[in-house]
Amino acid sequence: MTRIVLFFMLMIGSAWASAAVLEGVGHANIRENNLDEARAEARQAAMRDLALQYRAQISTQDTVENGQLTDSSTTLSSNVELRNATIVDESQRGNLLRVVVRAEVGENSQGHGGTCQAGEASGLRKRVAVTGFPIVDPSQGGDPGLDDAGEKLPQALITRLQTQGKLQVLGATSLRLFSHLPDAPTSQSNMASNRLTNVVQLARELGAQFVVTGVIRDIGLTDPDAWGTSVFEKMQRGLGFGDKTRRFEAEVMVFDGFSGSPVFRKRFETSANWTPRGSGTAGFASAGFENSEWGRAVSGVIDEMSAAVGSALNCQPFMTRITRVTGDKVTLASGATAGLRPGDQMNVYRSQRYFDSLEGTPELADAGVMITLDSVHPDFSTGRIGTIGQQVNIQRDDLAIIW
Repeated sequence: MTRIVLFFMLMIGSAWASAAVLEGVGHANIRENNLDEARAEARQAAMRDLALQYRAQISTQDTVENGQLTDSSTTLSSNVELRNATIVDESQRGNLLRVVVRAEVGENSQGHGGTCQAGEASGLRKRVAVTGFPIVDPSQGGDPGLDDAGEKLPQALITRLQTQGKLQVLGATSLRLFSHLPDAPTSQSNMASNRLTNVVQLARELGAQFVVTGVIRDIGLTDPDAWGTSVFEKMQRGLGFGDKTRRFEAEVMVFDGFSGSPVFRKRFETSANWTPRGSGTAGFASAGFENSEWGRAVSGVIDEMSAAVGSALNCQPFMTRITRVTGDKVTLASGATAGLRPGDQMNVYRSQRYFDSLEGTPELADAGVMITLDSVHPDFSTGRIGTIGQQVNIQRDDLAIIW
């Protein structure tokens, strides 16, 4: 019996060995003097604040009986959990209640492979801009059909993402975001931040929540002489000698359009027999591309890229900019094409920067109010926040979020 108890304690200890203690702040308006309801709402807002710190998906369920909070359970993604969440501070200013929640946040060893529990945001179509994938060493191509791979690859990726039907995909495949490809995506202006300063500008211009980009790091032949034109090389090729394999390695990166911070980054690679003419290989991602062994291998990698990007973005909250505030009426930069409908509710977060770090990632602070949409158009929507926007300092470029 002692061994069983000891084993159980070790399992719990291993599951929470990397736990961290964080504090989250939440606000809520006290309506009709119902302090318990406001406390539960502020507690949920504090949980969302913890989720923002971890950039994770959150699911919170509270049970209130006779005005008393009797039960609460919270999960951050499928392999991250909260433990011992308690309210450590509470203050009231007028009708605004502020609470501070402290909790242990750690990775659960019983998770399901790192996938997330998608919330309401998974049913909305986030807007994504896909840029070009420049080739680090263009001389590796050696075939006119591969010269435009930097634009054909993201175009093929766009087609697959659109087929998924879960994203609004914008093409900007002629654009390249990196000035020095071998070091991509590190920004030359701030080598320590690993953040692209032009991502935010591009996302704003295109109205995108995320920017998908990348580089083709390797597209070379294993044996460059295998397809030589000399008599000896042709003779070797006719006898079946020489390695005709061509490599393919590309790196995909996804950036948050509001902060420029990286959300996803992964390398994909393959190699297969290369035939330059007569089998569609000469036209990258063109009709007949998959008739060749190398074309089929590369096409399979692009399928993997599409699935990985879709999965990564499915775990992200839906965020849109506030474009106008008039009294209690708020206009958002997203509408019906994103899946929003009248009656939907969104949390409002203020975007803040500090004078000593103007180039840093903006901080998001829970404004303690929610927008209830009452009019939804294809590319914008309007709603009410239940109070005058100036009273809670809601302004243009603040964010509305659905988790």
